[in-house]
Amino acid sequence: MKRCWDSADPLYQAYHDEEWGRPVADEQGLYERLCLEGFQSGLSWLTILRKRENFRAAFAGFDPDAVARFGERDVERLLGDAGIVRHRGKIEAAIANARGTLELREAGTPLHELVWSYRPEQRPAPRSWDDWLAQSPESKELSKRLKQAGFRFVGPTTVHATMQACGLVNDHLAGCWVRADVERELQVTLRH
Repeated sequence: MKRCWDSADPLYQAYHDEEWGRPVADEQGLYERLCLEGFQSGLSWLTILRKRENFRAAFAGFDPDAVARFGERDVERLLGDAGIVRHRGKIEAAIANARGTLELREAGTPLHELVWSYRPEQRPAPRSWDDWLAQSPESKELSKRLKQAGFRFVGPTTVHATMQACGLVNDHLAGCWVRADVERELQVTLRH
């Protein structure tokens, strides 16, 4: 089976085959992905995947209502948690992003609706990694909008990676065995 990237790690293969690029259209799922992409900044995605369940435990299952209530004692607790990436700025960003998620919801445009409103026009299937964009006009605009709502660690590159991971763009390579399935799932998501 041809994949977009080769890995002998079964966790990374499962992420590619079962998750990456498949549409995520709910608030909590998008909040989690934005936070994890922020934590990944400067690190390997495999590092984040291996710690993902620890992140979920540490951040109340990425329930934005719960994380928004975290305070300085929680930050200190998380800085001592070897199961996650212990970076004060990224931890504080996850809390700020939860509060931003609530702010968006209260303002009448929930996170999932905002994110999907920036879905770019579909491009031809990328033929190689060289065809992947690091950022797009849409990720730049969405990054600005999220920052206005108080989000942190959501630069255009992180936002574009989230858009790829959450199916707003189908960046599975031409010839990847998952690409057609992801495209079908995207069409179903867009109809609802």
